[in-house]
Amino acid sequence: MTSTLRATLGFEPEIMREASERLADAEAQSSADYHRAQRDAHAYRSSIYSPGAEYALCQAESHLMSAVIGVLNESLTDAMKGFYKLRKAYIILDGLLESEKRYMQGKDRVSINNSRKTSMDSLRSTGSARSTARMPGGFDAEEPHSTISTKRRTVEPRLETGREVDDNASEEFYDADGLDNTTEKVASMSLDINKRTLPSQPVRQTTQHMLDHSPGSEVFENPIDVFIHSGANLCFGFLLLLISMIPPAFSKLLFIIGFHGNRDRGLKMLWQATRFTNYNGAMAGLILLGYYNGILGFSDILPDTSHGFEADTLGGYPKERCEALLSEMRTRYPKSRLWLLEEARMHAGSQRLEIACDMLSGDVKSPLKQVEALTMFELALNSMYLHCYAICADSFIKCVSLNNWSHALCYYISGACSVELYRRSKVSDPASAHAHGQRATELLKQVSKHAGKKKFLARQLPFDIFVVRKINKWEARAKEWNVPFIDAVGVSPIEEMIYLWNGYKRMAPAQLEDSLACLSWSEDPARNPVWEREGLDERAVLSVLRAATLRSLGRYEEAKAILMRDVISHDKALFKGTLRDDWTAPTARYEMGVCLWVQGQGEKESVRECAEWVDKVARWDEYSMQVRLGLKVSMAQKTLKKWEEMSGGGAVGA
Repeated sequence: MTSTLRATLGFEPEIMREASERLADAEAQSSADYHRAQRDAHAYRSSIYSPGAEYALCQAESHLMSAVIGVLNESLTDAMKGFYKLRKAYIILDGLLESEKRYMQGKDRVSINNSRKTSMDSLRSTGSARSTARMPGGFDAEEPHSTISTKRRTVEPRLETGREVDDNASEEFYDADGLDNTTEKVASMSLDINKRTLPSQPVRQTTQHMLDHSPGSEVFENPIDVFIHSGANLCFGFLLLLISMIPPAFSKLLFIIGFHGNRDRGLKMLWQATRFTNYNGAMAGLILLGYYNGILGFSDILPDTSHGFEADTLGGYPKERCEALLSEMRTRYPKSRLWLLEEARMHAGSQRLEIACDMLSGDVKSPLKQVEALTMFELALNSMYLHCYAICADSFIKCVSLNNWSHALCYYISGACSVELYRRSKVSDPASAHAHGQRATELLKQVSKHAGKKKFLARQLPFDIFVVRKINKWEARAKEWNVPFIDAVGVSPIEEMIYLWNGYKRMAPAQLEDSLACLSWSEDPARNPVWEREGLDERAVLSVLRAATLRSLGRYEEAKAILMRDVISHDKALFKGTLRDDWTAPTARYEMGVCLWVQGQGEKESVRECAEWVDKVARWDEYSMQVRLGLKVSMAQKTLKKWEEMSGGGAVGA
């Protein structure tokens, strides 16, 4: 587990190789232990799971972690093997959950039988004493017993049996079809005996699944059962959540994996795992906070109370619940820097960027270099949102020595910070501007040298492709316009990065006003004499960034007017080209959807229009940064679908 955590946080090749080797040993050992437990009469026998289930869980965890490492590897072959292991992990985990389902159904039958027996005993004591005659439908000692068995069933299903998970399935794990409506029959039963009705007897409701049970429940009397249940919820929940977040551009991967994700069900299982004070609970907590503070933090169209959703709707951001989880985890693991990092992310998500930066700048360091790299990266991003360019540039340069991921991106953002410092001092302090201009040129020229060294699914990283294209575009313009490279840089590259990392969502109004001022530099002929030469795509970059900033300030009508006039009204073919910024055309339509969603606050016509804009983006041809925007689009589509189900349909897509 530790090796896998280090590998996924740092992406160092040697750490990933070490993790892969250890996971291979774990897979082999857990498989051997599982088969031994099947034959060993002295092995632990659970009343819930089949023999060896604890080792089957270890095998599933190993498969799952191996899959993550395989997908993060640069080799397409390793990635395909990883997807196959996801399928194997799914089959094992599904078998464990089937065991829980059958166990709980067995308990339900016992509960119903006991309830019926109690009612019968009460009936005899109140009614049968008045009459010695046997009546049709009477309940005396000679009546046959119920056909429902009162013995507690122990089910031992085969773990290697799975079932398809439907993405549209209910949030609940299990249904009551196997109970033949017995509960309803008992609840509605009324017998006339000498004109007396059955005494009022509360009927115990059936417990459909184990998510209703806390760690103190009698179900979890054995620590091995606790380990299996918490681990199964951790792994299966993570698996369902991970697959549900695959953006439209990678939807074909679902055919390889063989099943669909289910975000709500995955989140529910992960929350259940956090209730247990073992490493399964800790990992589930990390995944949940990472999802809410990271993935969800990059999304804009989300379930919230202003749109009629309940405060605890799955898929939205449960702020109080996340704060409680973080507080508990920091109490459990007071020395861990991972929870400090998550707390800083939570502050940033609540537009408290200064507090977040203070927390991340502390003197206490983590023994794991990978955690330090993640902390430095988070500090760099927050400094960028605060427009603290010197700190941001320095932090990204430090990330180069701490992490092997995208050095090109680090050099690019550091150079973009120097571009802003150059522009700010160009008129007031020419000497300082010259130094900043040289530094910006030096850093930006490093981008192409470091791009393409890391790959994902045998493809270049999207950000690497993006920043290399930007550098090539500026170099071509510098040559064409016969100006220094620094003066050929287009609309604020740092504001562009802020948008692509959804920094506007984390900014307070003061920082948003700073962004507007930063963007205004481009179209000021006194400070930027080359603006008149700019083409449609560069002007569209300015319009999209300005509209997004205005939208974040609540100025929705201004934002929509800019998007329609400067981007959407133009033929999308005009934005295509080798060096052009084609991402602005679909992004402008997405921004229109966000404006309508936030501004409309659940009004049906606004939601319908929002869905139309989002659908247009989902069906857009290939474009730059498609995967990143695709994550937002995927989240928006699920939110809109949930809203349609909640509101009774008829609005979205009508």
